[in-house]
Amino acid sequence: MKLILKKAMENLGEAGDVVEVKPGYGRNYLIPQGLAYEASEANVARLAEEQAKSEERVRRGFLEARRRAAQLEGQSFTFHVRAGEDGKLFGSVTSADIAERANQGGLDFELDRRTILLDEPLRALGVFTVPVHLHSEVDVELEVRLEREGS
Repeated sequence: MKLILKKAMENLGEAGDVVEVKPGYGRNYLIPQGLAYEASEANVARLAEEQAKSEERVRRGFLEARRRAAQLEGQSFTFHVRAGEDGKLFGSVTSADIAERANQGGLDFELDRRTILLDEPLRALGVFTVPVHLHSEVDVELEVRLEREGS
């Protein structure tokens, strides 16, 4: 019996794979549990169409992320902050602060704070390189300068 898997199954295959199983296993377990459906000609054609659409969505997402990365490439953001004599800030600069500053800078898209990968907020004066994750294959780095207020 030929079935199309809805979910990845150990020892069978990944979601969307057409697999051959024994009729009892398919009829009594896979189909009733919602793990697979019958591989009729119409279902196979629908699966191929869905996969083509999915690949196109992924490709468009990648191209959009590359376009956004080109805009962010080489960007530098300076924050004038209050700091003590030892260079430690009174407060911190977070990913939300960086995203807000970037969005004020004339980008044609909204930079989400969740794409800015800060392990912890910045709490000292200096120059920091901050990674931004735009897509699974597209990362870019921003330069963030923290300078003492009034200098």
